[in-house]
Amino acid sequence: MNYAEITGWGSYVPPLLMTNDDMSKIVDTSDEWIYSRSGIKQRHYTHVSTGKMAWLACERALASAGVSAEEIDLIILGSTTPEEICPNTASYIKNELGATKASAFDLNSACTSWFYGVNVASDMIKAGSIKKALVVGSERISLAMDWQKRESCFLFGDGAGAVLLEESQTPAGLLSGHMSCVPDSRECLHLPSWGMSPLHFTDDLFISLNFEGQEIFKSAVKGMSDSIAQVLEKEGLTPNDIDLFIPHQANFRIIQSLAKRLDFPMEKVVVRIDEYANTSAASIPLAMCDALQDGTIKPGMTILTATFGAGLTCGAGVIKWGERVEPIGISDKNIPEFEGTVFDLMADSFVHYGVDAEHLLTKA
Repeated sequence: MNYAEITGWGSYVPPLLMTNDDMSKIVDTSDEWIYSRSGIKQRHYTHVSTGKMAWLACERALASAGVSAEEIDLIILGSTTPEEICPNTASYIKNELGATKASAFDLNSACTSWFYGVNVASDMIKAGSIKKALVVGSERISLAMDWQKRESCFLFGDGAGAVLLEESQTPAGLLSGHMSCVPDSRECLHLPSWGMSPLHFTDDLFISLNFEGQEIFKSAVKGMSDSIAQVLEKEGLTPNDIDLFIPHQANFRIIQSLAKRLDFPMEKVVVRIDEYANTSAASIPLAMCDALQDGTIKPGMTILTATFGAGLTCGAGVIKWGERVEPIGISDKNIPEFEGTVFDLMADSFVHYGVDAEHLLTKA
């Protein structure tokens, strides 16, 4: 039987930080207000595109596996913020990597996009249609933040995380996955006009997130719990059999609620929302890469993951880690840093959303 083992991993986190104290200089908020409601202390903002971040995460994943780009059969980009709708951004990543034989497509199910991509690629490897696939989650959601909305502008950050999946005869990788979509819940988490319609009718683009926190909380916890129950039952497992839980990093209260519902100890839960905020499709692979780097993930671990996103899409999976937790190699590729402050980077966004932040800009 074929399995789709995770043999490589890599991430890119932009160096520019927007702390909660920085945020309080832009909107009427404070570190205490943000942290008490979300668990977020800061977020990273990028000066390069979704595709560029994804490329570097993939370069690092290939190096960690000791695999060349020419060996890759498939590249899936999970993202809500592709550079273009046509052509897809995955084809840009393919070309930058030099993955000459790889097919490439984008997958958008919002914050669940990376996990859905892992499901798709794993099933293709198990079916024997491909042997090696890169699945990367990359987001530049900082561009879509409405600075007039105090309740939501602090929630998101940028970044990218990737994994390499390889055909293996060893039971490893995503053993079981479940994907779902909560009925009649689209409007509670929504970016109107983030697409082809009605953009072709107007030049006045004003993206503003519709965010109904209580409804999202309720639907997310139930949706993820239902998906977790499905995959645990399929594998004949209970929460006691799980060594580590890596949930989507959207809100610390949601993570706590889900762990409590499972009777799962928080010391076995990977939490990185304080560092990165919600990086949407990148949140689980970023947390996974950190857990590998700091030694939290051990050989042979049984790992549970769960996620939700706009739609409301939901999912969960049981991942069996292989024997290797150290990278075979390290990529020397990088992205030049931005010359300026985070306020310089976001100046156009502040102006667009009617925020007076000129006093924060670096003076030449």
